[in-house]
Amino acid sequence: MQDPISAATTLCGVILHPAGHTRSPAMHNAAFEALGLDAIYLAFDVPPADLGAAIEGVRALGIRQLAVSIPHKVAVMAHLDEVDETARRIGAVNTVTRETDRLVGTNTDWQGAVTALEQVSGTRLSGSRAVVLGAGGAARAAVFGLLARGAEVTILNRTQSKAAELGRALGAKTTGGLGEIGDLEWDVLINATSVGLREDVSPIPANTLRDGAIVMDAVYEPAETRLLQDARKRGARTVSGKWWLVHQAAAQLECWAGQPAPIDVMAEAFDRAAS
Repeated sequence: MQDPISAATTLCGVILHPAGHTRSPAMHNAAFEALGLDAIYLAFDVPPADLGAAIEGVRALGIRQLAVSIPHKVAVMAHLDEVDETARRIGAVNTVTRETDRLVGTNTDWQGAVTALEQVSGTRLSGSRAVVLGAGGAARAAVFGLLARGAEVTILNRTQSKAAELGRALGAKTTGGLGEIGDLEWDVLINATSVGLREDVSPIPANTLRDGAIVMDAVYEPAETRLLQDARKRGARTVSGKWWLVHQAAAQLECWAGQPAPIDVMAEAFDRAAS
């Protein structure tokens, strides 16, 4: 058990709306305990209209680090003292860290995506042909990370204009609609849409999945989505969205704690926090 909160306890947390069920407090608090850190991580339900006031509260309360989730990842940028180049290129902030008296925004979602792919599947992303489904915040981070690792990236999205905008912004090679998946040659596929979240559907037909490819789903509830089930049956290697979330959280912790995060501890806490 963690010690009671004291005046010296470091405060961290996550802002999102609606708060619903988030596994971030479980992961971070388990990591704090494993590392012997006098810190606590809380979840805050912040409606969009209250975002500015919430960030002022972060300043006043001395909160050391704040994770930023939906729907605040873009809007929060206007309330910070600095946004690093990575987050600016991605176009979203998921991590705000206090540096002396300044709040600095960055993005660890891209690190979570590529680390999950590399460590769980053992694949080498450099030179690979990757397809990202979606054009929202998760997709932006995934595309950025894949390009940073030297992959060739194609973005497919239901609204093709959004895919095209993202491709131009980050330098993805080609873009198109979801229906084009069957015409492409690819090694890595990331579903960065919400399709499959708590429902038994996939964003693409099962017969478009490829034997020997790597398929990762950003959706982590259910633990094995329809997309991952279909991919495994087709002979693909699969990576659960759990690992994307765990690795981006680990990168967040390392931003302020300055020591390696206990990945296994955080993954176990993620599983225990299942709704």
